[in-house]
Amino acid sequence: MPSYDAIVIGGGTNGMAAAGRLAKAGQKVLVLEWRPTLGGGAELSHLINVLDDRVEKELQLAKHGLSYADDNVSTTALSPSGEHLVFGGSFGETLSGVSAAEAKAWSELRARLLAHAATLKPFKQMTPPRLAQKVGNDLVSLAKHGLGLRMRGKVALQDFLRLLLINVFDVLDDELTDDRLKGLIAHDAVLGAVMGPRSPNSLLLLLNRIAGEKLKYPKGGVAGVTVAMSKSITALGVEMRTSTPVQSLVIENDKVVGVIIGGERIDAKRVISAINPQTTFMKLVGARHLDVGFVRKVEAIRMRGSVAKLNLTLKAAPDFRGANLRSRLVIAPSSKAVEEQYNFVKYNEFSPEPVMEIVLPSAFEGGPHRLSANVQFAPTAPRGGWAKAKPQFLKAIMKQLELYAPGIGKLVTETELLTPEDIEKRYGMIGGNWHHGELAVERMLFLRPFGGMAQYETPIRGLYLGGAGAHPGGGISGAAGWNAAHHILKEKRA
Repeated sequence: MPSYDAIVIGGGTNGMAAAGRLAKAGQKVLVLEWRPTLGGGAELSHLINVLDDRVEKELQLAKHGLSYADDNVSTTALSPSGEHLVFGGSFGETLSGVSAAEAKAWSELRARLLAHAATLKPFKQMTPPRLAQKVGNDLVSLAKHGLGLRMRGKVALQDFLRLLLINVFDVLDDELTDDRLKGLIAHDAVLGAVMGPRSPNSLLLLLNRIAGEKLKYPKGGVAGVTVAMSKSITALGVEMRTSTPVQSLVIENDKVVGVIIGGERIDAKRVISAINPQTTFMKLVGARHLDVGFVRKVEAIRMRGSVAKLNLTLKAAPDFRGANLRSRLVIAPSSKAVEEQYNFVKYNEFSPEPVMEIVLPSAFEGGPHRLSANVQFAPTAPRGGWAKAKPQFLKAIMKQLELYAPGIGKLVTETELLTPEDIEKRYGMIGGNWHHGELAVERMLFLRPFGGMAQYETPIRGLYLGGAGAHPGGGISGAAGWNAAHHILKEKRA
């Protein structure tokens, strides 16, 4: 019977990061992925900006082939009139297409937002503390980060606490006047979330998003990251099996001792689940091993999706009214428009004039003309089901694209639209939710995936969470997996 120090369930970026961290410490590790390829939901992304620097450096991803076709991708807020706004550098470091007064107002707001985002960034790389003081809490690090916030001064602290729970719509309305700029920021704040710009906490999601680096387009697309990660951990001795779904965990005396795959038992001292928490507990562990209160908390995790993925193959490059195709293109006319389109999701309807971000991979690397778009807003379960709604939603998306890129419909040779339902089936993301559970203030840090669970530990000894459902959430980062593995090794040393 084969045996390992650790088995990692899920071969996405978090799973591979966890495996790599453990392997570097001399652990014998096995990664099990149910899909035929590694990378998980990373395929849904087309740019990166939050890849954890520990993952990139410690796994020597550059040595294993990671490089960038463009490491400073600009964003173009599209206008149907061709009067586009261009957002360059790190989170709008440069801004063109607006008045001098608007540029000044943006510069001042940007400085405040980046300062607050920098306050949050260190928390992403630490094990979240428990509410109760307990051995194992990194109270020194927590106090250090808290002191760093306090040292910014009373005014900055008050502004941070005020903005933490406010909505992004009001902040943008107070500080800016250009609808294109407000639409772009509002779009980015709620991308991947089931909320609109007026929703409470929407500014916090923006701060979480911009606590990264410049937008980058890896050579080979985001697959360039996952391929480099797989090569790195293979070199470290990690064994990987694809097309290998885990049927269940082997639990003895409330401790995980292995997994069952294809009727075969594989033993391990510990298991790290980098897949959805609900799948982990309700299918792999089973309710019989958990108390009723815990099961209720697991079932209460909100797993709604809001984004559809559109892939188009084109016979020629489209013309977005003169916009630079080697940039991220965003259709979000105003913050009000983003809010109005979100309103449809509240009633389980798709957005009739969707907002979206668009990347043309062929503009960065050549080859066949392709368009990749993340489209909002798409409900998890529309009225009448997606079988009926999907053709109608695709028609609405193409109508919106036609407004900004006249004639694009005639260029399309192949179309693939992945609804939240399709995303769940293909990637195992329940509800099509990117983060394996909604990101909100009550579902972050030590409250992720819910109160009473923290530090990547579970009620089953030897079982840990290391995916997007754990702190700090999703994104092409690897932080959750790396943090979980780091915590395990620290616990082992103790």
